[in-house]
Amino acid sequence: MSSIIFPKTLKKGAKIAIVSPAGSVQESQLEAGLQLIEDHGYEPILGKNLYTEFRHGYNYAGTEKQRIADMNWALNDTEISAVWASRGGYGCQHLLRHLKLSGFRKNPKWFIGYSDNTVIQSFFLKNKFPSIHAQSIKTASFGVTYESYEQVFDILKGKLPKYKVESHEFNKTGKVEGSLVGGNLALVYALLGTSYNFNFKDKILFIEEVGEKYYALDRMLISLDLAGVFKQIKGLIIGGMTNMGDEKENLNYEQSFDEFAYKIISERIAKYDFPTLFGFPNGHILDNRPLIIGGNVKLKVAEKSTVEFLWS
Repeated sequence: MSSIIFPKTLKKGAKIAIVSPAGSVQESQLEAGLQLIEDHGYEPILGKNLYTEFRHGYNYAGTEKQRIADMNWALNDTEISAVWASRGGYGCQHLLRHLKLSGFRKNPKWFIGYSDNTVIQSFFLKNKFPSIHAQSIKTASFGVTYESYEQVFDILKGKLPKYKVESHEFNKTGKVEGSLVGGNLALVYALLGTSYNFNFKDKILFIEEVGEKYYALDRMLISLDLAGVFKQIKGLIIGGMTNMGDEKENLNYEQSFDEFAYKIISERIAKYDFPTLFGFPNGHILDNRPLIIGGNVKLKVAEKSTVEFLWS
């Protein structure tokens, strides 16, 4: 999409701001991720409230005012070349009405995160800026794959990803090209009917989820259907579905791609004929490969499926 404004590639020594827009995080949980940034020749700059805690029905990384201040500093400071979320959790919606882009528009930069950060990524896309739906800093301490971080750094250096994906019985074959929207399904669902909602018209939608009961997954899918989302999109990519249902009853609880969750999704979209790819490695899983929200993507669903990002 020519209207999307891509950030410049990062040079060695570039400064990457680390912020906590949602849940609180401990210093020990970020050590591995910060080390990765340094190992790649960049300088992590810590937000003032990165390790702040504020308990108010949830353990936030500071008050709304503190988290807003950190985000606006990171987005608009001329010395910062990228912004990387420490984690998700809950709280990013608090920030949406208060994010400032005056300096950002003059110096666009990548924002990296996933999960609750989906709503911030929708905000960026509303303003014609892409973002990277990928590992947070915290997840580096959880045994995630090396490639899932390496490919983020590839994007920062200007190399767009191309993926090959194993076939799945629920796939719907076809080829389509379009702008990618979406992220965590609960947050895509939470934005429906708001001014921060994704524009789904002729887009390729990506969804992933974690820790939801099956009925809650079904409810979110029905809401998307009732809102006309599935009538508008050109293609669908489904990523990780893990820790779904009841832990005691679900034998696949720890699996990255829960088969019953996939069955529910397949049933809910059965009446639509857009190309659909199941099993993409992105989400709350160890092998969480980066996707570019707002990026132009060529989706081919076949015996050997591919997801390829393009500059235009």
